[in-house]
Amino acid sequence: MDVLLSIGDFSKMTYLSVKALRHYHDVGLLEPADIDPATGYRRYAVGQVATAQAIRRFRDLDMPIDEVRRVLHAPDDATRNRAILAHLERMQTQLEQTQEAVASLQSLLAGAVQPARAVEIRRIPAISALAVARLVEFSTSSDWLYEAYGWLHELADANGVTVTGVDSAIYPDELFEEGAGLTTAYVPVAAGVDVPAGAAPPRADETFAVLELPAITAAVLVHDGPFSELDQAYAALGAIVAERGIGGPGPVREHYLSETSTEVCWPVTTGAPP
Repeated sequence: MDVLLSIGDFSKMTYLSVKALRHYHDVGLLEPADIDPATGYRRYAVGQVATAQAIRRFRDLDMPIDEVRRVLHAPDDATRNRAILAHLERMQTQLEQTQEAVASLQSLLAGAVQPARAVEIRRIPAISALAVARLVEFSTSSDWLYEAYGWLHELADANGVTVTGVDSAIYPDELFEEGAGLTTAYVPVAAGVDVPAGAAPPRADETFAVLELPAITAAVLVHDGPFSELDQAYAALGAIVAERGIGGPGPVREHYLSETSTEVCWPVTTGAPP
């Protein structure tokens, strides 16, 4: 029989606090080997030490408890390794985003002179588009868009629909002002496209439609660089729109020309000078 340890001794052996061990028990992540029915004292088996140490390392890597649970309960090594690798890839992405943010902040603090940005007043024609909309938070909108475009392209391929332009998005004012808003991801297609009515997006809170987007007049600026610095393009574009007094109604559109190039389209009044 495995030797049983007090929660205090188990804490010392695993570097997990008693508070953490109680929490992991409450959420079903690490059950004690025995609980005294009279006192409620928890006791752990020596054989649980390795599992507890693994949990601590996963948590040190900011792995959410639900993911730690999936790793611990994985049916085989391959499933477990995929879950761990997926988390490590997310951490790598977060690290790259942090490094970009640090570099951008250092440039701002150093007073680096931003290059002049060319702004064009353009009439953007009406288009047809396959679109999916969802109420998203500003901080998670880019992750959702990536998933949405994958689904839209799969839908187009499955139905023999030719995509005629770049991935694009419509951002409502609420997304910027309130931190969340009904955001639309869309891909342009030829007019008159008929997609099966049963086409359902992956998430229950998403809405799919074949849209007819109206023509708009917009101040357009192309941002070449990391997505973390896209706010500088918005600042430059917004300043020009404000200085000229040409701001018009309607949400901002973004056209993703490439992985590092984004076209921002800020609606302006129809009679705005070029």
